[in-house]
Amino acid sequence: MSFKLIYAVEVFDDIQENIDWYNKKQSGLGSRFFKAVKDQTIRIRKNPYSVAIRYDEVRCAKVKGFPYLVHYKIFQDINTIKVIAVFSTHRNPIIWEERTNK
Repeated sequence: MSFKLIYAVEVFDDIQENIDWYNKKQSGLGSRFFKAVKDQTIRIRKNPYSVAIRYDEVRCAKVKGFPYLVHYKIFQDINTIKVIAVFSTHRNPIIWEERTNK
């Protein structure tokens, strides 16, 4: 079954903020972060059930090489995966928990 991948609007801000932060630390690191996130979303789309549910039907997939998780929900009835957030594992979880209610 092929799933459509959609993103909450906040995800784009999450990613851009992190790209900017990593580029300030080291030139090109932001691009590596973006590629790692993109690669993880491709894996999620190919095999969305490979990651266990963490809370409220939300699954959290680790971004390889970075302390980040891609938070997503599967809507099987409409063959859609919604990426809710790309957050650091060090951030306050209340922020991403609020997004799950949208």
